[in-house]
Amino acid sequence: MSSTASAQTGQKAQSLTLVEAIQDGLYTEMSQDDSVVVLGEDVGKNGGVFRATDQLYEEFGEDRVIDTPLAEAGIIGASIGLAQTGMKPVPEMQFMGFMYPAFDQIVSHAARLRSRSQGQYSVPMVIRAPYGGGIRAPEHHSESKEAFFVHEPGLKVVSPSTPYDAKGLLAASIRDPDPVIFLEPKLIYRAFREDVPTKPYQVSLNEAAIRREGSDISVYTWGAMTRPALIAAENLSQSHGIDVEVIDLRTLSPLDIETITDSFKKTGRAAIVHEAPKTGGLGAEIATTIQEEALVHQEAPIKRIAGFDAPMPLHSLEDYYLPQAVRIQDGIRETVDF
Repeated sequence: MSSTASAQTGQKAQSLTLVEAIQDGLYTEMSQDDSVVVLGEDVGKNGGVFRATDQLYEEFGEDRVIDTPLAEAGIIGASIGLAQTGMKPVPEMQFMGFMYPAFDQIVSHAARLRSRSQGQYSVPMVIRAPYGGGIRAPEHHSESKEAFFVHEPGLKVVSPSTPYDAKGLLAASIRDPDPVIFLEPKLIYRAFREDVPTKPYQVSLNEAAIRREGSDISVYTWGAMTRPALIAAENLSQSHGIDVEVIDLRTLSPLDIETITDSFKKTGRAAIVHEAPKTGGLGAEIATTIQEEALVHQEAPIKRIAGFDAPMPLHSLEDYYLPQAVRIQDGIRETVDF
């Protein structure tokens, strides 16, 4: 349901940024389910480095909003244990680049416990992590390594691009019986506002969103790259008459293969936009899926418009590294003109 639809149904809504929608989503789920707990570095009294947990400590107390040591492996290991005792932990990794010490706990235990126990146990846990570049942060603060976790069976991977989706996807993730990696595009934490219902609601974890309908080419993206993709689509419509369809995946694992392939069957051309390095990125998986499911509809090579195969550079070079609207437009034109 879009924010417009929510207004039409008479739901009360408030205008929120994406990070405010995250905070509201946490508050809403914690209010109606005492088993939901938040833990991480500075999430309590300080309200989180981006203030995503602001006021939760004051409302729910230190037993449910837990400040932890700077020990990512310990945070995730403790969360796995909490999940086994009937709790629904929502640990925060301050930045995606800080997740590497916790990687063993995530892939060796959280992702495998259901399989290891033959379904006897699961890990209802949501690992929140701000990710991506563009905010002039130091090293390790701008990673976009979603492909690491998409590759791991047993994990769901989610990345919202709007405030409405952020709250709804977070609610669905917290209520899911299995571990979810919830990646928050910090570049757009406060970039714009949107009406978000005050009441609880969910956005499905396996449905992509068609942000713009078109007939000439399908553009697949997620997170912070959705906005420049939409800008590129509008620019090309006005300047070259190219009708671009923009698909916001929202959930990266599992992929909404039906929406992906239906769009491609309509347009016959595709471009995939992500800020992660190109090699081994999720774009390759999407391109392969399209060729497996809809090859006979293909009119041109599938274009990947991505970050470069290099560490995220510092400061002003970020603007060159990240796919901006102009680079996206060039990639779309190259595909359409093939």
